[in-house]
Formats: sequence, C-alpha cells, structure tokens
Amino acid sequence: MYTEDTIAAIATPPGIGGVGIIRVSGTRCFEIVSTLFQAKGTVPLEKRPNRTIQYGHIIDPQKGNKILDEVLVLIMRGPQSFTAEDVIEIQCHGGIVVVREILKVLLRQGARLAEPGEFTKRAFLNGRIDLTQAEAIIDIIEAKSEQSLSVAVKQLDGTLAKLIRTIREDLIALIAHLEVAIDYPEEDIEELTMEETADKLRPILVQIDTLLATANRGRLLRDGIVTAIVGRPNAGKSSLMNALLRENRAIVTDVPGTTRDSIEEAITIEGIPVRLIDTAGIRETEDIVEKIGVDRAKEYLESAQIVVCVIDASKPLTPEEEAILHSTSGKNTIVFLNKADKGAVVTDSMIAQYGTFTVVATISAANGEGMDILAEAVKQLVYGGTVQNESTALLSNVRHITLMEQAKSQLQTSLETIEAGMPVDFVVTDMREAWERLGDITGDSLRESMVDELFSRFCLGK
Repeated sequence: MYTEDTIAAIATPPGIGGVGIIRVSGTRCFEIVSTLFQAKGTVPLEKRPNRTIQYGHIIDPQKGNKILDEVLVLIMRGPQSFTAEDVIEIQCHGGIVVVREILKVLLRQGARLAEPGEFTKRAFLNGRIDLTQAEAIIDIIEAKSEQSLSVAVKQLDGTLAKLIRTIREDLIALIAHLEVAIDYPEEDIEELTMEETADKLRPILVQIDTLLATANRGRLLRDGIVTAIVGRPNAGKSSLMNALLRENRAIVTDVPGTTRDSIEEAITIEGIPVRLIDTAGIRETEDIVEKIGVDRAKEYLESAQIVVCVIDASKPLTPEEEAILHSTSGKNTIVFLNKADKGAVVTDSMIAQYGTFTVVATISAANGEGMDILAEAVKQLVYGGTVQNESTALLSNVRHITLMEQAKSQLQTSLETIEAGMPVDFVVTDMREAWERLGDITGDSLRESMVDELFSRFCLGK
C-alpha cells in the first residue's frame, strides 16, 4: 500500500438511504475534489476554513460539467482528521447510482480506490490511533449489544492501551537496568541482584494476571454466549425457542423430528449477546437428513457455553435423554422439565440421579416460561456473581488474549531462570520477549504483514 496516494471510497452501507457519503483522504485530496466541486462562492476549496461544510454541486468534467448531484462537502485538514491527512467527505443523496457515479469520477480524476480498512490503517500508521483502538472500531461496528458496545468504546478511548504501555514501561526500565550492568561492568552502576529482579517482576505479573482475569467476560460480551437447546424430538425445544425470541421462528408441530437442522438466532439478555440455537431432536434414526441434524445437535451440545436440556416430563426418560444428561453433567446446564401440566412422570429428584446441573426447573414452554432462569444463568456465566465495573478495561479480543498469555509465559520463564541460578543474559532475553509480545498488542512492535492481515477484516470506506 502506498500511503502517499490519495484514496477514496464509499463510507455508507450499500443500498438506498437519506444520505450517501464518499470519503477522500491524502495529499491530493483538495486538488482532486476541486476539479469536481462547484460552489456558490468564488473562494477555492483549499482556501476555505478547516472543519467547515460547503454547499454546491458535483459535476462530471468529461460530460460537459454535467451536474451529478447537489452535495455538502466537509473539510478536515490533517493532522486534525481521522487519518491525520487532509480529508474531504462528500455528502450526497443516498441513491445507489449517484454515490457510485461520484466515486467513479473521483477515481477518474486521480484518486485510488481504498483497500478495506485503509482509512483506519492510515490513522494507525500516522500515529493517530494505536492498534487496540483500530480493532475497537471494528468491534463497535459489529457490537451485538449495549454491553459489547461499551467494551469496544472503552478500548477505543485508549484505556486498555494505557494499561499495557504502563506494564511495558515498567518492564523496559528493568531490562535497561540489567543490560547496562551487563554491557558496562566497569561503570559505577548499582547492580540488581537476581532476588531484587524477581521482586520487581512479580508485580508486573500481577498486573498481567489482573487483565487476563477479565478475558472470559470480555470475550463473552464481544462474541456472545452460544446457548444450545437440546432434547429428544417433540420435547418442546422449538416452542421454547419461539417463546424466548417472542416470535414464531421455529416450526412447531406434534410430529416428532420436525426440526431437522439447527436454527440459530441472536438475542440480547440483560444486555449480553446470546446466540440461541434450536437443535434437531436427538434420537436414533435411519433418515439421512435427520441423522445429519442429530449429529450437529451433539456437536453443539459439546461446544455450547450454556446447554438448555428440554425434557418432556409427561413421558418416561428415553435412553437418548439419559445420555444427554450424563454428558452435560457438571457443565453450565439448565434442565427444563416441560409439559408437567399433562401429568409429571419425570421429577427433579429423578434428574439428580444423572449428575449435577446448574438449574432444574419445571416450566411450560408453550406459555413462555424459562426466560428468567436463562437470564440468571447468562449473568452468572459472564459476571460470576461479581459487580460489573464499567470503568474496567476488558480483554475481549482473542489476539490480545493470546499475546498477553504469551507475555505472561515469558515472564514466568524469567522467574524460573532466576530460581535456577542461570546467567542474567537468559533472564533478560525472556523479559524482552514478553515486552515484544505486549508491544504486538498495541502495535508498537508489530510486523507489517500482521498489520495488513488485521486491516483486511475492515469494510471498504472505513
């Protein structure tokens, strides 16, 4: 990518809307837009005040200055812009054709079509934001709930980066002291003993552990909780799904095996995103299509973070239900005894014989019961009974979590090296590796190939 190029892209989603925005950034920004923009006044665009909006028309010079649309042009000069370069945003009417035509003319006049995420990438490369803030932007766009949005916004304001940089500063100060003592033994520099080095490393490890302790909560808030509804055919799974969604999403009939494939829907419970999956009824079957659905149901049963096991309490337990109960014992499993109003054959005490479960409750899925119980399980999984602290930075990104764990591992190795009485050079090597991994999180020591890969996840115009 050539950062000296002037780039352009449509910044609004495809489709018809009230307003369409085309964003232009780079050194030739004013030059290119000026060839297309006709304003009412005579002052050239590049001489107009910063952070102002100009009214006029976009024309096509190749078609006799034909007017393409009536527009507003927003001027943002660098470095006080998102990319830290000169930026102009053209706000036109939100039709599909007009937005594309304006972009086409901009490209013809010398702009280059921006790559996915290139505007944000330029903001990063120009020092406007760090990598955690860049990744927070895509998390804001993809936020599934108010809570996941809150986590992303907290990352965007630099809270996480500040914490990581503080840890890096403490670490590099310790590394520098040790390296100076190694490289200049003749100088009158106070040497740190290995015991003193270990004493300074332990608080750094505590800071890393504190951040890693937030990882599970942050990941769940960012990605959502996979909740699988499992059970035998006709137990009431689809009725429960519809009740939780408050709409008839899944087909409900008295015919066993109606749901042959998994149905997934996203809902928000207590501000937490939940991926709700209605699975095929688990039973032995010769039907090839139904068998595929049953196999998928078993996979979800193993991978889900919460399992909702629906039992038809009006009928004796089947071998399949017994197998489900055995396999989900000790996990985050809610057992709903459904249809008990028809005469309970299965009771709480009978379920207890098959293992330990988070909740065993009698409900009527047809009447919409069970949401309160599921909501409590969701909150317990995310917050674990602790009070939510809005000011705390959370690790929610898998890349960040992995790198933080690697940094912790390197520092633990440093302590082990000290305890083993190894030379100080080995200790410093592991400490520097930890410092590098922390720098990979913020982008302070990130490789260019990794930067390209990260920004390729962004949409065009962002």
